[in-house]
Amino acid sequence: MFFNSLSFAVFLPIVFLCYWFVFNKNKTTQNTVLIVASYYFYSCWDWRFLFLLVFSTLLDYFSAIMMERSNTDKKRKCWLWLTVGINLGLLGVFKYYDFFAQSLADLINGFGFQTNPILLQLILPVGISFYTFHGLSYVIDIYYRRITAERNFIDYSLFVSYFPLLVAGPIERATHLLPQVKIKRNFHFGKSKEGVYQIIWGLVKKVVIADSCATYANAVFDNYESMNSLSLLLGAIYFSFQIYGDFSGYSDIALGTSKLFGIDLLKNFNYPYFSRDIAEFWRRWHISLSSWFRDYLYIPLGGSQGGMWMKVRNTFIIFLVSGFWHGANWTYLVWGLINAIYFLPLLLHNRNRSNMGEIEMGWNFSSLKTVLNILGTFVLTTIAWIFFRAKTISEATGYIQKMLTDFHFESQYLTNERYNYELLLIVLVFVGVEWFNRSKVEPFSGKLSWIKVAIAIITLLTLGVYSDYKEFIYFQF
Repeated sequence: MFFNSLSFAVFLPIVFLCYWFVFNKNKTTQNTVLIVASYYFYSCWDWRFLFLLVFSTLLDYFSAIMMERSNTDKKRKCWLWLTVGINLGLLGVFKYYDFFAQSLADLINGFGFQTNPILLQLILPVGISFYTFHGLSYVIDIYYRRITAERNFIDYSLFVSYFPLLVAGPIERATHLLPQVKIKRNFHFGKSKEGVYQIIWGLVKKVVIADSCATYANAVFDNYESMNSLSLLLGAIYFSFQIYGDFSGYSDIALGTSKLFGIDLLKNFNYPYFSRDIAEFWRRWHISLSSWFRDYLYIPLGGSQGGMWMKVRNTFIIFLVSGFWHGANWTYLVWGLINAIYFLPLLLHNRNRSNMGEIEMGWNFSSLKTVLNILGTFVLTTIAWIFFRAKTISEATGYIQKMLTDFHFESQYLTNERYNYELLLIVLVFVGVEWFNRSKVEPFSGKLSWIKVAIAIITLLTLGVYSDYKEFIYFQF
């Protein structure tokens, strides 16, 4: 059940009505409605993997209680490593086993020894990376005594399985979400209206921008060997906006949907393509994942406390792990490595936190420098996205090499292309809208909000019919 599907358009109002007007007696009935809805939502993908979600929930719930009851640090650590080991073990089997088995076999075959690896060829359970990280953050926080173990199983189950964030985040923290599910929520029209507005804007990003860009980007990447420099350049740019519109659009729909039930989720994007350097980009892109790796990997490894060598080592570790988190393919590791290399000069010159404030523009040289920094950061990010999108490293390097050496800039016809340069205009308009909304909490706030909403709906109805029906990119992670 996709957020941009008719089935979800029917599902959401039914859950909303049951939640507020049928089973609104207390927080337990409210949470029960959301748990039932969440398990139904997940079963629409593949009901066979419900047992994994239930098992992960039970494992972390009981492990946290046992960890809190332990009277020695050794016992606490044993429960922690048991829980972390099982969670990562399940993730490894479903997501990474075939990759490692095939890579090892390829390495052995490269030395002239013939081997046929045993591959499991398992279907990747949707959302497993996200709900696994939800649970891991919870048990790690229990271990370090940042929070106390949750005894109410219904409340904890909702924290893990809450359907707006279940399959593609944001990756929530128990410290933020659990206090909200432990109290009864009261209907607030203003918050619900904000939620509807944010859902509409998320659909604009997904349907109008991401899916439209995907039509052209897919055609270019799938036929890159016959494309010229102009087409390859546009294909890379369109994929940059496809993945941004797709994932940030999903996050907006998730946050907006959650507001309908009186629950606030963590903000996951903050206009990342207006970043002035790579460090700022990673503070603005997939914020919940970046902060997760910072708090649960970078800082435990020593963070920035052990000198420059430790900073560099830890930075490369989190970028490589972040890349590998996205999928079992060497392209994701290279993508993470490229971003680490981008980050390195800022780290060495202690400038990785130099752009912490909001962007201020005027008619001066400083503003021109800001614009050039933004464009430079976007170019670097787009080059890295080519590795993220490509199926193999050789495909990515071949794409970049041809883009930089072909030097032909004629328009090329693509059989599955609906529009090309019109799409470029749409993207530019979208960038303009994002730029003027960059300091707002949500894009339809302020004066003439109803007119903005009407324009967004008309855009969805008119341009959306030209977009293919596509799933969200991050559902595969």
